[in-house]
Amino acid sequence: MTSKVHNPYENAQTQFDGIAELLELSTGAKQLLRQPMKEMHFTIPVKMDDGTTQVFNAYRIKHNDARGPAKGGIRFHPHETADTVRALSMWMTWKCAVVDIPLGGGKGGVVCDPHNLSLSEQERLCRGYVRQLHTQLGPNVDVPAPDVMTNGQHMLWMLDEYETMMGGRYPGMITGKPVGMGGSIGRTQATGYGVVYVLEGLLREMNIDPATTSASIQGFGNVAEYAAKLYASLGGKVKAVSCWDQADSKSYAFYCEDGLDVEKLAEIKDSYGSIDKVKAAALGYEILPGDEWISQDVDILIPAALENQITLETFPKISKSVKIICEAANGPTTPDCDKLIHERGIMLLPDFLANGGGVTCSYFEQVQCNMNYFWGEDEVNEKLKFKMTHAFQAVYDLAKEKNLYMRDAAYIIAINRVADAAKRRGWILFTSMILHGRCTQKAF
Repeated sequence: MTSKVHNPYENAQTQFDGIAELLELSTGAKQLLRQPMKEMHFTIPVKMDDGTTQVFNAYRIKHNDARGPAKGGIRFHPHETADTVRALSMWMTWKCAVVDIPLGGGKGGVVCDPHNLSLSEQERLCRGYVRQLHTQLGPNVDVPAPDVMTNGQHMLWMLDEYETMMGGRYPGMITGKPVGMGGSIGRTQATGYGVVYVLEGLLREMNIDPATTSASIQGFGNVAEYAAKLYASLGGKVKAVSCWDQADSKSYAFYCEDGLDVEKLAEIKDSYGSIDKVKAAALGYEILPGDEWISQDVDILIPAALENQITLETFPKISKSVKIICEAANGPTTPDCDKLIHERGIMLLPDFLANGGGVTCSYFEQVQCNMNYFWGEDEVNEKLKFKMTHAFQAVYDLAKEKNLYMRDAAYIIAINRVADAAKRRGWILFTSMILHGRCTQKAF
Protein backbone atom coordinates (compact mmCIF):
# COMPACT_ATOMS: atom_id res chain seq x y z
CA MET A 1 0.00 0.00 0.00
CA THR A 2 1.36 3.42 -0.91
CA SER A 3 2.05 5.61 2.08
CA LYS A 4 0.08 8.85 1.98
CA VAL A 5 1.33 12.12 3.42
CA HIS A 6 -1.48 13.58 5.52
CA ASN A 7 -1.84 17.34 5.80
CA PRO A 8 -3.39 18.13 9.22
CA TYR A 9 -5.04 21.32 7.99
CA GLU A 10 -6.70 19.48 5.12
CA ASN A 11 -7.83 16.87 7.63
CA ALA A 12 -9.32 19.55 9.88
CA GLN A 13 -11.13 21.13 6.94
CA THR A 14 -12.41 17.77 5.72
CA GLN A 15 -13.86 17.04 9.15
CA PHE A 16 -15.45 20.49 9.26
CA ASP A 17 -16.88 20.21 5.73
CA GLY A 18 -18.75 17.03 6.59
CA ILE A 19 -20.48 18.67 9.56
CA ALA A 20 -21.09 21.91 7.66
CA GLU A 21 -23.01 19.84 5.12
CA LEU A 22 -25.05 18.16 7.85
CA LEU A 23 -25.87 21.54 9.39
CA GLU A 24 -26.54 23.08 5.97
CA LEU A 25 -24.39 26.08 6.85
CA SER A 26 -24.58 29.05 4.54
CA THR A 27 -21.70 29.68 2.15
CA GLY A 28 -20.59 32.65 4.23
CA ALA A 29 -20.62 30.64 7.44
CA LYS A 30 -18.55 27.88 5.87
CA GLN A 31 -16.03 30.35 4.46
CA LEU A 32 -15.68 32.03 7.86
CA LEU A 33 -15.32 28.88 9.94
CA ARG A 34 -13.18 26.64 7.71
CA GLN A 35 -10.14 28.95 7.72
CA PRO A 36 -8.26 31.17 10.21
CA MET A 37 -9.31 34.77 10.72
CA LYS A 38 -5.73 35.99 11.17
CA GLU A 39 -2.27 34.59 10.48
CA MET A 40 1.13 35.94 11.47
CA HIS A 41 4.25 34.42 9.91
CA PHE A 42 7.50 35.94 11.09
CA THR A 43 11.18 35.36 11.83
CA ILE A 44 13.05 35.59 15.12
CA PRO A 45 16.77 36.43 15.06
CA VAL A 46 18.51 34.91 18.09
CA LYS A 47 22.07 35.56 19.27
CA MET A 48 23.49 32.11 19.97
CA ASP A 49 25.93 31.28 22.76
CA ASP A 50 28.81 31.04 20.28
CA GLY A 51 28.23 34.62 19.09
CA THR A 52 26.52 33.73 15.81
CA THR A 53 22.97 34.70 14.91
CA GLN A 54 20.40 32.08 13.97
CA VAL A 55 17.03 32.99 12.45
CA PHE A 56 13.99 30.92 13.39
CA ASN A 57 10.69 30.81 11.47
CA ALA A 58 7.62 31.21 13.65
CA TYR A 59 3.82 31.44 13.53
CA ARG A 60 0.83 32.65 15.49
CA ILE A 61 -2.55 31.87 13.96
CA LYS A 62 -5.99 32.85 15.24
CA HIS A 63 -8.79 30.69 13.87
CA ASN A 64 -11.86 32.27 15.44
CA ASP A 65 -12.62 34.48 18.44
CA ALA A 66 -16.41 34.81 18.21
CA ARG A 67 -16.83 33.24 21.68
CA GLY A 68 -13.92 35.00 23.37
CA PRO A 69 -10.17 35.72 23.22
CA ALA A 70 -8.13 33.24 21.21
CA LYS A 71 -6.50 30.49 23.27
CA GLY A 72 -3.83 28.03 22.25
CA GLY A 73 -0.37 26.70 22.88
CA ILE A 74 3.01 27.51 21.39
CA ARG A 75 5.00 24.48 20.30
CA PHE A 76 8.69 24.17 19.53
CA HIS A 77 9.24 21.50 16.89
CA PRO A 78 11.82 21.06 14.12
CA HIS A 79 9.13 20.00 11.65
CA GLU A 80 6.55 22.67 12.49
CA THR A 81 4.57 23.96 9.51
CA ALA A 82 1.99 26.67 8.92
CA ASP A 83 -0.61 24.04 8.04
CA THR A 84 -0.05 22.19 11.30
CA VAL A 85 -0.57 25.43 13.24
CA ARG A 86 -3.66 26.25 11.16
CA ALA A 87 -5.16 22.85 11.96
CA LEU A 88 -4.37 23.12 15.66
CA SER A 89 -5.89 26.60 15.87
CA MET A 90 -9.06 25.29 14.24
CA TRP A 91 -9.26 22.33 16.60
CA MET A 92 -8.75 24.72 19.53
CA THR A 93 -11.85 26.64 18.48
CA TRP A 94 -13.93 23.48 18.58
CA LYS A 95 -12.25 22.29 21.78
CA CYS A 96 -13.10 25.49 23.68
CA ALA A 97 -16.64 25.36 22.34
CA VAL A 98 -17.35 21.69 23.11
CA VAL A 99 -16.25 22.08 26.74
CA ASP A 100 -18.19 25.38 26.79
CA ILE A 101 -15.59 27.88 27.95
CA PRO A 102 -15.68 31.50 26.65
CA LEU A 103 -12.55 31.35 24.50
CA GLY A 104 -11.72 30.98 20.82
CA GLY A 105 -9.04 29.06 18.98
CA GLY A 106 -5.45 30.04 18.34
CA LYS A 107 -2.09 28.33 18.06
CA GLY A 108 1.58 29.16 17.70
CA GLY A 109 4.79 27.46 16.75
CA VAL A 110 8.51 27.93 16.24
CA VAL A 111 10.53 25.78 13.86
CA CYS A 112 13.30 24.63 16.21
CA ASP A 113 14.55 21.68 18.24
CA PRO A 114 14.96 22.77 21.87
CA HIS A 115 17.10 19.67 22.49
CA ASN A 116 19.81 21.48 20.53
CA LEU A 117 19.44 24.86 22.27
CA SER A 118 20.90 25.93 25.60
CA LEU A 119 18.55 27.39 28.21
CA SER A 120 19.85 30.89 27.52
CA GLU A 121 19.22 30.42 23.78
CA GLN A 122 15.70 29.17 24.53
CA GLU A 123 15.08 32.21 26.71
CA ARG A 124 16.20 34.60 23.97
CA LEU A 125 13.98 32.72 21.50
CA CYS A 126 10.95 33.04 23.81
CA ARG A 127 11.52 36.74 24.36
CA GLY A 128 12.01 37.27 20.63
CA TYR A 129 8.70 35.53 19.94
CA VAL A 130 6.88 37.97 22.21
CA ARG A 131 8.68 41.03 20.83
CA GLN A 132 7.38 40.18 17.39
CA LEU A 133 3.81 39.65 18.61
CA HIS A 134 3.20 41.77 21.70
CA THR A 135 0.54 43.96 20.09
CA GLN A 136 -1.42 40.84 19.12
CA LEU A 137 -1.33 39.19 22.56
CA GLY A 138 -3.09 39.92 25.83
CA PRO A 139 -5.63 38.53 28.33
CA ASN A 140 -8.51 39.94 26.30
CA VAL A 141 -7.01 39.28 22.85
CA ASP A 142 -4.97 36.09 22.52
CA VAL A 143 -3.71 33.92 25.37
CA PRO A 144 -0.87 31.46 24.64
CA ALA A 145 0.11 28.36 26.65
CA PRO A 146 2.67 25.53 26.57
CA ASP A 147 2.49 22.82 23.93
CA VAL A 148 4.88 20.27 22.46
CA MET A 149 8.40 20.80 23.87
CA THR A 150 7.51 24.00 25.72
CA ASN A 151 6.87 24.32 29.44
CA GLY A 152 6.12 26.68 32.32
CA GLN A 153 9.58 28.25 32.23
CA HIS A 154 9.13 29.20 28.57
CA MET A 155 5.77 30.77 29.42
CA LEU A 156 7.26 32.76 32.28
CA TRP A 157 9.99 34.18 30.06
CA MET A 158 7.32 35.19 27.55
CA LEU A 159 5.18 36.79 30.26
CA ASP A 160 8.15 38.72 31.64
CA GLU A 161 9.01 40.07 28.19
CA TYR A 162 5.37 41.06 27.57
CA GLU A 163 5.02 42.81 30.93
CA THR A 164 8.34 44.62 30.41
CA MET A 165 7.16 45.93 27.04
CA MET A 166 3.65 46.84 28.27
CA GLY A 167 4.81 48.38 31.56
CA GLY A 168 2.51 46.51 33.91
CA ARG A 169 1.49 43.16 35.34
CA TYR A 170 -0.74 40.99 33.13
CA PRO A 171 -0.57 37.43 34.54
CA GLY A 172 -3.70 36.43 32.59
CA MET A 173 -1.86 37.07 29.32
CA ILE A 174 -0.43 33.53 29.25
CA THR A 175 -1.20 30.24 30.99
CA GLY A 176 0.74 27.14 31.94
CA LYS A 177 2.98 29.21 34.22
CA PRO A 178 4.77 27.72 37.25
CA VAL A 179 2.70 27.50 40.41
CA GLY A 180 3.57 30.46 42.63
CA MET A 181 4.13 32.66 39.58
CA GLY A 182 0.54 32.82 38.43
CA GLY A 183 0.15 29.17 37.47
CA SER A 184 -2.76 27.04 38.59
CA ILE A 185 -2.36 24.01 40.78
CA GLY A 186 -3.47 21.00 38.75
CA ARG A 187 -2.59 22.42 35.32
CA THR A 188 0.25 19.97 34.68
CA GLN A 189 -1.99 16.92 34.99
CA ALA A 190 -5.19 18.56 33.69
CA THR A 191 -5.10 17.29 30.09
CA GLY A 192 -4.30 13.73 31.12
CA TYR A 193 -6.91 13.75 33.87
CA GLY A 194 -9.48 15.18 31.46
CA VAL A 195 -8.80 12.31 29.05
CA VAL A 196 -9.62 9.79 31.77
CA TYR A 197 -12.67 11.68 33.05
CA VAL A 198 -14.14 11.42 29.54
CA LEU A 199 -13.04 7.78 29.18
CA GLU A 200 -14.57 6.97 32.56
CA GLY A 201 -17.85 8.49 31.39
CA LEU A 202 -17.92 6.32 28.27
CA LEU A 203 -17.06 3.15 30.21
CA ARG A 204 -19.92 3.95 32.57
CA GLU A 205 -22.35 4.30 29.66
CA MET A 206 -21.05 0.98 28.23
CA ASN A 207 -21.48 -0.69 31.65
CA ILE A 208 -17.77 -1.60 31.75
CA ASP A 209 -15.77 -1.54 34.98
CA PRO A 210 -12.43 0.27 34.34
CA ALA A 211 -10.71 -2.34 36.50
CA THR A 212 -11.55 -5.02 33.92
CA THR A 213 -9.92 -3.13 31.03
CA SER A 214 -6.45 -2.79 29.54
CA ALA A 215 -4.88 -0.04 27.46
CA SER A 216 -1.98 0.76 25.14
CA ILE A 217 -0.71 4.34 25.05
CA GLN A 218 1.33 6.19 22.45
CA GLY A 219 3.48 8.87 24.06
CA PHE A 220 4.67 9.48 27.61
CA GLY A 221 4.75 13.25 27.98
CA ASN A 222 2.62 15.02 30.57
CA VAL A 223 -0.68 14.09 28.91
CA ALA A 224 0.06 10.38 28.60
CA GLU A 225 1.78 10.11 31.98
CA TYR A 226 -1.07 11.59 33.98
CA ALA A 227 -3.73 9.83 31.93
CA ALA A 228 -1.93 6.54 32.60
CA LYS A 229 -1.63 7.30 36.32
CA LEU A 230 -5.31 8.16 36.77
CA TYR A 231 -6.42 5.23 34.58
CA ALA A 232 -4.25 2.85 36.64
CA SER A 233 -5.70 4.29 39.87
CA LEU A 234 -9.13 3.18 38.61
CA GLY A 235 -7.78 -0.35 38.30
CA GLY A 236 -7.04 -0.28 34.58
CA LYS A 237 -4.01 -2.17 33.26
CA VAL A 238 -1.55 -0.26 31.03
CA LYS A 239 0.05 -3.00 28.96
CA ALA A 240 2.12 -0.87 26.58
CA VAL A 241 3.58 2.62 26.34
CA SER A 242 5.37 3.95 23.26
CA CYS A 243 7.64 6.99 23.27
CA TRP A 244 10.36 8.74 21.29
CA ASP A 245 14.00 8.09 22.11
CA GLN A 246 16.07 11.20 21.44
CA ALA A 247 19.42 9.40 21.52
CA ASP A 248 18.41 6.85 18.87
CA SER A 249 16.07 9.19 16.95
CA LYS A 250 13.37 6.52 16.90
CA SER A 251 10.50 5.34 19.07
CA TYR A 252 10.22 2.27 21.26
CA ALA A 253 7.26 0.52 22.89
CA PHE A 254 7.57 -0.83 26.43
CA TYR A 255 5.32 -3.84 27.08
CA CYS A 256 4.25 -5.99 30.01
CA GLU A 257 1.35 -8.43 29.79
CA ASP A 258 0.64 -8.07 33.51
CA GLY A 259 0.69 -4.28 33.27
CA LEU A 260 3.41 -1.65 33.45
CA ASP A 261 4.14 0.15 36.71
CA VAL A 262 3.30 3.68 35.55
CA GLU A 263 4.79 5.33 38.63
CA LYS A 264 8.15 3.63 38.02
CA LEU A 265 8.07 4.54 34.31
CA ALA A 266 7.54 8.18 35.29
CA GLU A 267 10.64 8.00 37.49
CA ILE A 268 12.86 6.85 34.60
CA LYS A 269 11.71 9.26 31.89
CA ASP A 270 13.34 12.56 30.96
CA SER A 271 11.70 15.97 30.68
CA TYR A 272 10.70 15.29 27.06
CA GLY A 273 8.91 12.01 27.83
CA SER A 274 11.64 9.58 26.73
CA ILE A 275 11.87 6.42 28.87
CA ASP A 276 15.30 5.03 29.77
CA LYS A 277 15.57 1.72 27.89
CA VAL A 278 18.21 0.20 30.16
CA LYS A 279 16.23 0.91 33.33
CA ALA A 280 12.99 -0.28 31.70
CA ALA A 281 14.64 -3.55 30.71
CA ALA A 282 15.88 -3.94 34.30
CA LEU A 283 12.23 -3.74 35.40
CA GLY A 284 11.55 -6.75 33.21
CA TYR A 285 9.68 -4.90 30.48
CA GLU A 286 9.83 -6.06 26.88
CA ILE A 287 11.14 -3.41 24.46
CA LEU A 288 9.45 -3.42 21.04
CA PRO A 289 9.53 -1.20 17.96
CA GLY A 290 7.63 2.02 18.65
CA ASP A 291 4.80 1.36 16.21
CA GLU A 292 3.86 -1.86 18.04
CA TRP A 293 1.74 0.15 20.50
CA ILE A 294 -1.14 0.08 18.05
CA SER A 295 -1.26 -3.71 17.57
CA GLN A 296 -1.56 -4.80 21.20
CA ASP A 297 -4.45 -6.97 22.40
CA VAL A 298 -6.05 -4.39 24.66
CA ASP A 299 -9.49 -2.87 25.16
CA ILE A 300 -8.45 0.77 24.78
CA LEU A 301 -6.01 2.60 22.52
CA ILE A 302 -4.88 6.04 23.68
CA PRO A 303 -2.86 7.94 21.04
CA ALA A 304 -1.26 10.73 23.07
CA ALA A 305 1.59 11.87 20.83
CA LEU A 306 1.36 13.64 17.46
CA GLU A 307 -1.17 13.87 14.63
CA ASN A 308 -1.72 11.29 11.84
CA GLN A 309 -0.97 8.12 13.80
CA ILE A 310 -4.08 6.09 12.95
CA THR A 311 -4.13 5.99 9.16
CA LEU A 312 -5.27 3.66 6.38
CA GLU A 313 -1.82 2.06 6.61
CA THR A 314 -1.85 1.55 10.39
CA PHE A 315 -5.55 0.84 11.00
CA PRO A 316 -5.36 -2.85 9.91
CA LYS A 317 -2.85 -3.40 12.73
CA ILE A 318 -5.45 -2.58 15.40
CA SER A 319 -6.40 -5.69 17.35
CA LYS A 320 -9.96 -7.03 17.17
CA SER A 321 -10.03 -6.75 20.97
CA VAL A 322 -10.03 -2.93 20.88
CA LYS A 323 -13.37 -1.45 21.96
CA ILE A 324 -12.43 2.21 22.44
CA ILE A 325 -10.06 4.70 20.84
CA CYS A 326 -9.52 7.68 23.14
CA GLU A 327 -7.76 10.48 21.27
CA ALA A 328 -5.52 12.26 23.77
CA ALA A 329 -3.40 13.84 21.00
CA ASN A 330 -4.54 16.46 18.50
CA GLY A 331 -5.60 14.94 15.18
CA PRO A 332 -4.17 11.44 15.70
CA THR A 333 -6.72 9.86 13.35
CA THR A 334 -6.98 10.73 9.66
CA PRO A 335 -10.51 11.37 8.32
CA ASP A 336 -10.39 8.36 5.99
CA CYS A 337 -10.21 6.07 9.04
CA ASP A 338 -13.40 7.33 10.69
CA LYS A 339 -15.57 5.15 8.50
CA LEU A 340 -13.44 2.10 9.30
CA ILE A 341 -13.59 2.80 13.04
CA HIS A 342 -17.36 3.20 12.86
CA GLU A 343 -17.83 0.02 10.82
CA ARG A 344 -15.62 -1.97 13.21
CA GLY A 345 -17.91 -0.89 16.06
CA ILE A 346 -15.12 0.83 17.97
CA MET A 347 -16.28 3.68 20.18
CA LEU A 348 -14.26 6.83 19.53
CA LEU A 349 -13.69 9.70 21.94
CA PRO A 350 -12.63 12.55 19.63
CA ASP A 351 -9.52 14.58 20.34
CA PHE A 352 -11.04 17.99 20.90
CA LEU A 353 -13.38 16.52 23.53
CA ALA A 354 -10.99 14.00 25.14
CA ASN A 355 -8.03 16.36 25.53
CA GLY A 356 -10.08 19.44 26.43
CA GLY A 357 -8.98 19.25 30.07
CA GLY A 358 -5.82 21.21 29.37
CA VAL A 359 -7.50 24.26 27.93
CA THR A 360 -10.22 24.03 30.57
CA CYS A 361 -7.65 24.26 33.36
CA SER A 362 -5.84 27.00 31.41
CA TYR A 363 -9.13 28.88 31.49
CA PHE A 364 -9.26 28.28 35.25
CA GLU A 365 -5.72 29.69 35.51
CA GLN A 366 -6.69 32.78 33.54
CA VAL A 367 -9.75 33.33 35.75
CA GLN A 368 -7.65 32.96 38.91
CA CYS A 369 -4.98 35.35 37.59
CA ASN A 370 -7.55 37.96 36.62
CA MET A 371 -9.16 37.93 40.07
CA ASN A 372 -5.80 37.45 41.90
CA TYR A 373 -7.18 34.57 43.97
CA PHE A 374 -6.11 30.95 43.58
CA TRP A 375 -7.96 27.71 44.31
CA GLY A 376 -6.67 24.58 46.00
CA GLU A 377 -5.96 21.35 44.10
CA ASP A 378 -9.17 19.61 45.18
CA GLU A 379 -11.27 22.53 43.96
CA VAL A 380 -9.44 22.65 40.61
CA ASN A 381 -9.85 18.90 40.05
CA GLU A 382 -13.50 19.00 41.10
CA LYS A 383 -14.26 21.82 38.66
CA LEU A 384 -12.29 20.07 35.91
CA LYS A 385 -14.12 16.77 36.38
CA PHE A 386 -17.47 18.56 36.34
CA LYS A 387 -16.69 20.39 33.08
CA MET A 388 -15.28 17.34 31.32
CA THR A 389 -18.01 14.98 32.47
CA HIS A 390 -20.70 17.48 31.48
CA ALA A 391 -19.10 17.96 28.03
CA PHE A 392 -18.86 14.20 27.47
CA GLN A 393 -22.45 13.63 28.48
CA ALA A 394 -23.74 16.27 26.07
CA VAL A 395 -21.80 14.70 23.19
CA TYR A 396 -22.79 11.15 24.11
CA ASP A 397 -26.47 12.03 24.51
CA LEU A 398 -26.59 13.76 21.11
CA ALA A 399 -24.80 10.86 19.44
CA LYS A 400 -27.25 8.40 20.95
CA GLU A 401 -30.34 10.52 20.22
CA LYS A 402 -29.44 11.23 16.58
CA ASN A 403 -27.57 7.97 15.85
CA LEU A 404 -24.36 9.90 15.20
CA TYR A 405 -20.69 8.97 15.25
CA MET A 406 -19.16 10.51 18.38
CA ARG A 407 -16.79 12.77 16.45
CA ASP A 408 -19.71 14.15 14.45
CA ALA A 409 -21.76 14.75 17.59
CA ALA A 410 -18.89 16.67 19.20
CA TYR A 411 -18.37 18.74 16.05
CA ILE A 412 -22.08 19.52 15.81
CA ILE A 413 -22.18 20.85 19.37
CA ALA A 414 -18.97 22.87 18.92
CA ILE A 415 -19.80 24.31 15.50
CA ASN A 416 -23.33 25.13 16.64
CA ARG A 417 -21.93 27.17 19.50
CA VAL A 418 -19.33 29.02 17.45
CA ALA A 419 -21.69 29.69 14.56
CA ASP A 420 -24.37 30.91 16.96
CA ALA A 421 -21.88 33.36 18.52
CA ALA A 422 -20.85 34.58 15.06
CA LYS A 423 -24.53 34.99 14.15
CA ARG A 424 -25.28 36.98 17.30
CA ARG A 425 -22.36 39.27 16.50
CA GLY A 426 -23.84 39.85 13.05
CA TRP A 427 -21.01 38.13 11.18
CA ILE A 428 -23.10 35.41 9.49
CA LEU A 429 -26.58 34.07 8.90
CA PHE A 430 -27.02 30.65 10.51
CA THR A 431 -29.76 28.06 11.11
CA SER A 432 -28.90 24.64 12.51
CA MET A 433 -30.61 21.63 10.95
CA ILE A 434 -29.62 19.57 14.00
CA LEU A 435 -31.40 21.98 16.31
CA HIS A 436 -34.51 21.62 14.18
CA GLY A 437 -34.34 17.84 14.31
CA ARG A 438 -33.92 17.25 10.57
CA CYS A 439 -30.59 15.42 10.76
CA THR A 440 -30.67 11.88 12.12
CA GLN A 441 -27.40 10.18 11.19
CA LYS A 442 -24.00 10.56 9.61
CA ALA A 443 -23.66 9.31 6.04
CA PHE A 444 -20.02 8.30 5.62
